[in-house]
Amino acid sequence: MDSERMALQRSVAALETVILGKNEQVRLCLACLLARGHLLIEDVPGVGKTTLAHALAHVLGLAWQRVQFTSDLLPADVIGVSVFDRTRQAFEFRKGPIFTQLLLADEINRASPRTQSALLEAMEERQVSADLTTYSLPDPFFVVATQNPHEEVGTFALPESQLDRFLMRVTLGYPGSADERELLKSGARRELLAEITPALNSGALLHIQAAVRGVHVADALLDYTLALIARTRARTDLKLGLSPRAGQGLIRAAQAWAYIQNRNAVLPEDVQAVLPAVVAHRLERREGLDARAGRALTEEILKAVPLPL
Repeated sequence: MDSERMALQRSVAALETVILGKNEQVRLCLACLLARGHLLIEDVPGVGKTTLAHALAHVLGLAWQRVQFTSDLLPADVIGVSVFDRTRQAFEFRKGPIFTQLLLADEINRASPRTQSALLEAMEERQVSADLTTYSLPDPFFVVATQNPHEEVGTFALPESQLDRFLMRVTLGYPGSADERELLKSGARRELLAEITPALNSGALLHIQAAVRGVHVADALLDYTLALIARTRARTDLKLGLSPRAGQGLIRAAQAWAYIQNRNAVLPEDVQAVLPAVVAHRLERREGLDARAGRALTEEILKAVPLPL
């Protein structure tokens, strides 16, 4: 095992130390970032969403900024604002917190749709436009957003264009009894981060991302993925099927999952492992669909599409 794979395994172990009993979710989150995707963590308050985002930034050795999204937050509070410089007699653009390697958008669905839309260009093109000027964002650049369930007071549902830019949506859920007992015994998990040495840095992460793109995807796997996508578009009970962007993301996520499993080729089970996190937030039944129904729906799609020979 080469040094970068060993560092990646140390990253997984460190994250699992901080987030107890959520090994699958931790690996999905890491796969999302290795695939150069943006991550949405959705769940009720108090289950560790923000702690997981902090842990990802720390363990991967990334510069990060946190923005607490509220109803009165303005797009300029995220992107930046032009200020008149009396000395130069000209406007100077002062960059906002989005100019970082990992932006933690905490409780993103408490901000207005106008402010949420400020992230669209950054998430898709990794750049920001302000005052007729385009500014490039750092590389790597990720948005890790947390949100509370839509039925909570004071939240706004993310528009479809915003949801489609998140490669994965992960739900943590309540811990198991043994893990919760350890939480009660040991206290806040975020305090452990000060004792953990980052396993990677931005340069190593970029190298691993390049290696992930090199994980082999056989033609039969491409046909299997296309069949899954076509199945979502053929169902009359869904408002919309999966977009081409979702299909590309599914392949990238499967490559990242295979890489984390120390394999150099994608297997059907890699696609199946990441499918719920990649597509559930993109699919909506005509009568409405919650997170649990989303996972059930992906299982229906998997059963309907035969495995490649």
